[in-house]
Amino acid sequence: MRNRWSDDEAVRFVERFAGGAGRGDEALALRAYSSRLLGAEPDLVLHGGGNTSVKGVARDLFGGDRPALFVKASGRDLAAARPEDHVAVDLESARRLLDLPEGLDDRELLRALRACLLDPDAPHPSIETPVHAVLPGRYVDHTHADAVLALTNRPAGEAVVREALGEDVIVLPYRSPGLPLARAVAEAVAALPDGTAGTGAMVWMRHGIVTWGETARSSYDRMIELVSRAEEHLGAARAPGLAVAVPPDEAARRLARWAPLLRGSLSAPTGDPDRPWRRRILRAAQDEATLAALGTPGMRELADSPPLTADHLIRTGPWPLWLDARWDEAAPAPRPGEAQGPGPLHERTAEAVAVWAERYRAYAERYRRGLSAGPAPQAAPRADPEPRPRVLLAPGLGIVAAGATAAEAEVALDIAVHTVAVKARMAAAGAAYEGLSEEHLFEQEHRWLQQAKLRASEQPLARTVGLVTGAAGAIGSGVARVLLEAGGHLVVTDLPGERLGSLAAELAGDFPGRVVAAPMDVTDPASVAAAFDAAAREWGGVDLLVINAGVAHVAPLERLDLGAFERLERVNVHGALLPLAEAARRFRLQGTGGDVVLVSTKNVFAPGASFGAYSATKAAAHQLARVASLELAPLGVRVNMVAPDAVFGEGERRSGLWAEVGPERMRTRGLSEAELEDYYRGRNLLKARVTARHVGEAVLFFATRRTPTTGATLPVDGGLPDATPR
Repeated sequence: MRNRWSDDEAVRFVERFAGGAGRGDEALALRAYSSRLLGAEPDLVLHGGGNTSVKGVARDLFGGDRPALFVKASGRDLAAARPEDHVAVDLESARRLLDLPEGLDDRELLRALRACLLDPDAPHPSIETPVHAVLPGRYVDHTHADAVLALTNRPAGEAVVREALGEDVIVLPYRSPGLPLARAVAEAVAALPDGTAGTGAMVWMRHGIVTWGETARSSYDRMIELVSRAEEHLGAARAPGLAVAVPPDEAARRLARWAPLLRGSLSAPTGDPDRPWRRRILRAAQDEATLAALGTPGMRELADSPPLTADHLIRTGPWPLWLDARWDEAAPAPRPGEAQGPGPLHERTAEAVAVWAERYRAYAERYRRGLSAGPAPQAAPRADPEPRPRVLLAPGLGIVAAGATAAEAEVALDIAVHTVAVKARMAAAGAAYEGLSEEHLFEQEHRWLQQAKLRASEQPLARTVGLVTGAAGAIGSGVARVLLEAGGHLVVTDLPGERLGSLAAELAGDFPGRVVAAPMDVTDPASVAAAFDAAAREWGGVDLLVINAGVAHVAPLERLDLGAFERLERVNVHGALLPLAEAARRFRLQGTGGDVVLVSTKNVFAPGASFGAYSATKAAAHQLARVASLELAPLGVRVNMVAPDAVFGEGERRSGLWAEVGPERMRTRGLSEAELEDYYRGRNLLKARVTARHVGEAVLFFATRRTPTTGATLPVDGGLPDATPR
């Protein structure tokens, strides 16, 4: 493993951060610097894993200096560590935590940890605070290095660790994180000969590795040295290639066909008629290394074993779902005239998920009884009460992870990819794998402190994947932003070009990980299907379709060119029909309902002179949506319309419709652009300026299902009596 330490970078880090946090000094700045070096290595820690600390002096609330331990706050990411991410606890109080009673409830442990804080408003200190307090050395580093776990997670692992890393490394058998581990560490430290604790290391079986030293660099150097030794011991063994190579692009095509089926099977019923399904967002890994690792002989048996460390457990579950499938059974989404129905792969997937869920219920029942019989039960209700697999391994397709959001799924995916790689490497080297026992798995998975990490409030559209057509225009971009602010994951579509690219870049900057752009020509069935495929590959499917693409043309009927009318017909009518039909097919495959919102217009109800082509074609699209509300209701799909008027732009994005209509309207009325906007504002009852955000809020009303409504039209026009739906 590469040693990333740079004296020059360390100096710059100290210059930037020392003293900046009010209590931060050079030691804390260097603590943050070496923490970032550890966090930059995915083979060491992933997504908030690992822990670091430094011992020093801190000022208490009474102005006195106290010996303190600055330890990483719970859940903070080492890769982005700052001095203030290490909270100060009273060092002596942290050491006295070991005197607390055995079997202390997690809530009581958290109270005790918070009582040690020198700042009562600081974030929660790590559960491993007592461990860091009793370890020698000023700086302490703890990681879950893949290479070390490959040595510890096997029969007779202690002997393997000593052979690989040397007899001077302390090796402890597995202990439950928290006070049990801290007590074992304290005993091991007390047994060290005098003068041997300055720079050292300890391996916790099936958990990770700890190093310490008097300087940030000495502790970091020791970590890299020992992990490098572990890697050398494992040798160059890698998972062999697949018997039949599957190119990543073919795996991606398979995923686009299968993901909606899987997503539907992973969704759990809620009992809420308005939001009947607890959906999941999917993320997939389909690179060559992952596909090869899944093809390693014996991988299925290895996959059925526990994760590398308990720290990964709440993200991945105790074991993944392995799916052997015939991918030729995954037919593309049916096209018009083709037969509908789930098909063999759908049935196979649903059955596999049901078997996994039943296995999980039996496992939980076995060990829940044992925990509840104790004096201080540690178990807490699952944040996700209906058991579903979080990780799926599918040879010939890749690894798929599921979560409440894309970010949550991405964490599980990264851990799963590393886990499969380590197990494949062990298998290739002929080493057996042995993880935690089921009893320890359940204990750690259901600990109150662990489950509390997952019980976060969700935004209204957190589990929703939406697709917006015509997103690069004024209304489309405004709708997209409102949906993203509500937590949605969004595929923004429009004709390829700079407008779509700039919109995607702008939104991705504000909502990272939740926006992708898919070029789409709404008049081309293949292009429409490709955009839905993009959503399936990215997040597993589509739950919300916003049909917004449209064009306008100004001409009285006597001078209306047939070619111009047909152009509007293709975009405004075909461009509504094709996405509607594609969404219906995808909703049927997914089986968890959905929502469609058509951005209609007040012109459906109150057409304007010289605007016949636009009014007629938008009326046709509106009527298609009303028909869709009848046809899709049995699938649990609601179809509604919003009818805006006079949306001139959204920020720098001007309305394409008004670019077409505005000049003629200004000319005939003798008004400037600003005066024209005032004219349209003045003609509605509320004298309101209608914005793209207003349209977005109307779409959000339907998307969040505030009322049991389908087939309705919501005016967004400030009040135009002639345009009131009737």
